[in-house]
Amino acid sequence: MTEQAIDDKRELLTHYLAALAYRTQKAIRGAPEGFSGFQAGNETRTPMELVRHMTSVMGYACTFFTGGTYWPEPLASLDDEVSRFHVTVETLARHLQNGEPFLGPMTAERMLQGPLADAMTHAGQLGLLRRLYGDPVPPENFIFAAITRENLGPDQANPVMPDADWPEAPKVARQRPC
Repeated sequence: MTEQAIDDKRELLTHYLAALAYRTQKAIRGAPEGFSGFQAGNETRTPMELVRHMTSVMGYACTFFTGGTYWPEPLASLDDEVSRFHVTVETLARHLQNGEPFLGPMTAERMLQGPLADAMTHAGQLGLLRRLYGDPVPPENFIFAAITRENLGPDQANPVMPDADWPEAPKVARQRPC
């Protein structure tokens, strides 16, 4: 495989990380009070636990550059968990962008099919939990989302092309405690 092809794969993986950062923020941005501890039942992870798990998955991916293990301790708030998640995503992206070699059996394809796909699944679960909590996230056309490899942090762009038609939109504003 040519060096350019390897660089292209790493750029694509970094863009995937940016899409993960965007979709994670979309799912949690503006979440109502109490959402972080929402328990949907059947031992489902809370949003706060889910973000910590996503951080763990990204940290695990980093170990294929650094060695060792990664098990993050629980933090005090969802905001803290989200901040750490984005730092871990940025760290993983830096390993990719710096051209560091993968350790062990890891390849770009395995990175995508394993930890990156797992984390994106969990971003979708955060969106589902918002809906179950009674505060669904408005849909958008992600093809036009303002996602760039340079923006891996929590300050993600607002939707560029939100769906004009949202048949399942809440009919009544959610009652929030004062």
